[in-house]
Amino acid sequence: MSEPPVRDDMREDWNRRAREDANYYAAFGRRGQDEDEFLATGAYIVEQMEAELKRLPATANRRAWRALEIGCGPGRLMKPLSRDFGEIHGVDVSDEMAALARKRLAGIPWAHVHTTDGAHLAQFADESFDFVYSYAVFQHIPDCGVVAEYMREIRRVLKPGGIFRGQFNGLPGSPSHQYNTWAGCRFSAAGIRQFTRDYGFDLLELSGLDTQYLWTTWRRHKPARESSASEPAAAVRRITNSVSTEPAVTTSGRFSAMSLWVEGLASSCELNGLTATVGGLEALPFYIGPPAYDGLQQLGISLPPGSRTGLLPVLVKWQDAPLLTTVVRAIPPGPPLPRVVSVTDAVNLLSDGHVSSGLVKVTTEEIGEPSQFLATVSGRGVAKVEWFLTDPVPPRCEFNFALPPGTAAGEHVLEIRYGRRRFVFSITVE
Repeated sequence: MSEPPVRDDMREDWNRRAREDANYYAAFGRRGQDEDEFLATGAYIVEQMEAELKRLPATANRRAWRALEIGCGPGRLMKPLSRDFGEIHGVDVSDEMAALARKRLAGIPWAHVHTTDGAHLAQFADESFDFVYSYAVFQHIPDCGVVAEYMREIRRVLKPGGIFRGQFNGLPGSPSHQYNTWAGCRFSAAGIRQFTRDYGFDLLELSGLDTQYLWTTWRRHKPARESSASEPAAAVRRITNSVSTEPAVTTSGRFSAMSLWVEGLASSCELNGLTATVGGLEALPFYIGPPAYDGLQQLGISLPPGSRTGLLPVLVKWQDAPLLTTVVRAIPPGPPLPRVVSVTDAVNLLSDGHVSSGLVKVTTEEIGEPSQFLATVSGRGVAKVEWFLTDPVPPRCEFNFALPPGTAAGEHVLEIRYGRRRFVFSITVE
């Protein structure tokens, strides 16, 4: 029986991309990257993945841990993460990508790469992995049904208590949008919640809502030990801002989330069973962390829209029963400070002001009305600016536009105007 057309398309398209420039399509940083630069583009993702390993038993024999990467590409993440496991496997729908990964991992005998049919993990036994992860993969799959099949397979191959860490495209979708093997399907936070409820996962993180980088962590449900009457009740030991160590949160904006540092949080607690109110308004718990060095666990909660300033009572419930009560100090947000975060080539994102494709990408923060964005290159206006919201908090936007026709190679002045604000940069056109 032949594979569904979407999986054939995935293999064909990713084989073509691997032959063209595998490192570029895996990291989307710059064409022609060397080995050190290519691996460096994944360093912050590796750090994220390794932080999740703190959720596994601290007394475990790490050399017995087995990990699986879904969509390993040419091995950018597998190579550094191999240091954390006694055995690590990667799967990819592309034969060409898998071959490159095998070459990159040739000196690591406990690292193994496999091709897959694009949705199943049939080569692996039930309950055979401690850790499964995926990054920048599901966002390229054009069919939500294919991703859902991978999600069910993750549940099958994870050991009870095993951890999945993954990234999905959480941007709002449109019924008329045509997905392909680059701009793939999208998943809502509600859909992730429903899946984890239906398939026996404890939901431990759901962040980056309504962005391309919706991050989530799941633990395959492991029956909890019977509670003992001598176990202490959960208690809040300190409160900080989720972004900083300040003991206050703002009522809106990037600093409008709190971290409750909790002692005695039951191991069975997970986001699907937690609810919270702040100042009497329904709030959103989004993160339950592993035990820190002092045994405390971080519980992240976003302030609800419309929160007032002052000392606000916080009530957290677990399965409709009161779990924690405390008070948080809420302060007004500072004034918006529109700024340009980066100016790069729209294709080679590591170009740092060098434009080689004829297309420019400008990333901004705290621009409230993107339609006010204007740009000129050496005094000549750009004809068409396309933009989209990449993160509603703080907010962050990306603007893409072509250089004016006939722009010569060399140094140019890029001037960006937003209302009364003016930003000036030097760019090099190649």
